[in-house]
Amino acid sequence: MMANNHHYSEYYERSSWLLPPEKPSRGVIPFHSKARWKAHFDASKESGKLMVIDFTATWCGPCRLLEPTLNEFAAKYTDVEFVKIDVDELPDVANEFGVEAMPSFQLTKKGKLVDKVVGVKKEELQKKIEKHRAE
Repeated sequence: MMANNHHYSEYYERSSWLLPPEKPSRGVIPFHSKARWKAHFDASKESGKLMVIDFTATWCGPCRLLEPTLNEFAAKYTDVEFVKIDVDELPDVANEFGVEAMPSFQLTKKGKLVDKVVGVKKEELQKKIEKHRAE
């Protein structure tokens, strides 16, 4: 028995590169509660930081397609805040922002809409992020 345990620990040590990092990279912050979202959004009005709001749904194929890109942007643009709102979980929030199609990205600063991108438009989203984060 002892020999087998030794082999298992050796295996896990050698394959540790398969495990996720201990500290997850800064990423997209999901909101599941309207109260939590409202408190966060109200606090963002005091900051000059650009916020990218990803309005999504679990059943939306194009939204899932863009998820890795959004995670890349969140890792690259650490001075920008990326948040995700599921329109089925928080329909009132989606209505407040006038979301009609998905994926829909709304860029806000100090609580005000500065730009938006609707659809799978990675390059357009990146250009708008770069433009508004610098302002």
